[in-house]
Amino acid sequence: MNPHDYCQDKAAKSGSSFYYSFMFLPPERRQAITALYAFCREVDDVVDECHDVSLAHIKLDWWRQEVGRVFGGTPTHPVGLALQDVTARFRLPQARLLEIIDGMAMDLSQSRYLDFKGLQLYCYRVASVVGLLAAEIFGYTDPRTLDYAHDLGLAFQLTNIIRDVGEDARRGRIYLPIEDLQRFQVPANEILEARHSDRFVALMAFQAERAEGYYHSAFAKLPAADRKSQRPGLVMAAIYRALLDEIRRDGFKVLDRRTSLTPLRKVWLAGWTWVKG
Repeated sequence: MNPHDYCQDKAAKSGSSFYYSFMFLPPERRQAITALYAFCREVDDVVDECHDVSLAHIKLDWWRQEVGRVFGGTPTHPVGLALQDVTARFRLPQARLLEIIDGMAMDLSQSRYLDFKGLQLYCYRVASVVGLLAAEIFGYTDPRTLDYAHDLGLAFQLTNIIRDVGEDARRGRIYLPIEDLQRFQVPANEILEARHSDRFVALMAFQAERAEGYYHSAFAKLPAADRKSQRPGLVMAAIYRALLDEIRRDGFKVLDRRTSLTPLRKVWLAGWTWVKG
């Protein structure tokens, strides 16, 4: 299996909405975004699957070294080999890839966030930076497109946080800011114990509105000249907003279940959004 086939296989097996968002891209750009996605999955899996914090730090350090080898011309991992080709073609900055690893590393030392400002840094590193790299791969002519990519990344990560509240709590993590928990009078132990309440619904409705605000902000910042090239992000947004609507209709019952869209619905949303442009 060659490096790009390895990345394609990893993306396909994930079932992520990212896979559907770039299925209509030309081969060269699809190959590049798939390599970037596979890199994100590899470093994210280190944090989620490695229960020994010291070992997880060692593995993330290995990936930092691998990024160095990508730009030095001597990568060893299939994803690194794929990225070597991609970074050269699309001029992806090394610092951005390292920022993603820094974001994943935050999960090893921090499981709560005092306020939204602190959470924003985490979201920026693990999602907005990915959006900025993706914008480079998709192509743009107006630098304001990077502002769109930044805000869209935040919107995606906030949606992920809403969807995964219960799953994250079972790992001992609560990404909802402490200031928000206090405002809506939802003690952390109620989330850790999966205790649904009207107060929790109000808290989650507030989180959903915050996410929607970033979707609207992103769309407002996307220059018309780059709308066509940035369609993969718009496809992703259509899928993620449909997911957010589904969670909202279900009464934010995210503590003991994980809401998802069917593959068929994702394909339909992807195709409709792509054609609509």
